[in-house]
Amino acid sequence: MKTLIRSTTAYRIFAADARKGSCAHTTLVLFPDEKYLRLFLTECAKAFFADMGARVADLIGKECFSDCLFFPAQDEKFTVDDAAKIVDESLLRPTEGEKKLFVLDHFSNASPLVQNKLLKVLEEPPEGVYFLLGAPSEHAVLPTVLSRSKKLAVAPFSEKEVAEALSRTHVGEKGIAEAAAACGGIFSDAEALLLDGGEQFALAERFLSGEGVEALARGITDKNAKQFFAAVRLVVRDAMFMAAGQEKFCARKTPAMRGLATSIPLGALVRAEEYVTDAEREIKFYANPAQAALSLSVRIRKERERWQKLSS
Repeated sequence: MKTLIRSTTAYRIFAADARKGSCAHTTLVLFPDEKYLRLFLTECAKAFFADMGARVADLIGKECFSDCLFFPAQDEKFTVDDAAKIVDESLLRPTEGEKKLFVLDHFSNASPLVQNKLLKVLEEPPEGVYFLLGAPSEHAVLPTVLSRSKKLAVAPFSEKEVAEALSRTHVGEKGIAEAAAACGGIFSDAEALLLDGGEQFALAERFLSGEGVEALARGITDKNAKQFFAAVRLVVRDAMFMAAGQEKFCARKTPAMRGLATSIPLGALVRAEEYVTDAEREIKFYANPAQAALSLSVRIRKERERWQKLSS
């Protein structure tokens, strides 16, 4: 994952600014992979202090370097107390050098009250004090914070980049191509799909066939919904390729896939891809995953029946 992070334009810009001593006082990194957002910020922090050597880099990796402070604590929520500590700590001089960095992980989860408490120090920090904020997206970051920050957005990785990274980190695992194709450029989603042994893809094939949909949907929860719908999206895409005679572009080439490609009209598959995107959007806005799956199944079935009537 570190190789992927260091290959991004956002990381390279931040690292180059750090080498030149020209970092903005407040930088906001937008990285859509929530699982690895803190790691991205950690790698940026190491680049910020690169001139201080390997010892400091090691301490930053352990989040115990005195001039690089991480907030909130790992797996904790951002609190008003955290904001107060940041303001207080920003007034203290660096311990080992001339600069101090505050790394604020998942800043989009901080309440408006917390974000507002930090506005002044983000806009006019003491000399030598810098802020590195991280968020998966900017929608929950206050406009007043955005206006005070240099924004570095990281695009989802390409399918090739994810596949190569999975090959490095999960040597010999089967299903890398499917996981990379389905993940939407989010490496942690690819890992989750890969490590479940192809179960989500098999469920997606059953789902599209209409076999036991109600029972299957009941097993879709907040924990596995993202991976399930990503698998459905890939299965629909590959079924379209097969139905169009372009099997060479498919990541998944199973007998079940060929059955779907012949039983579901191409027009219905095209609409099904749109419906999957709609379902994923609903999940992001806290829709019930099981209900979203059932609704998706009904929409696909009706579209399938409509196209079958048109062709009969």
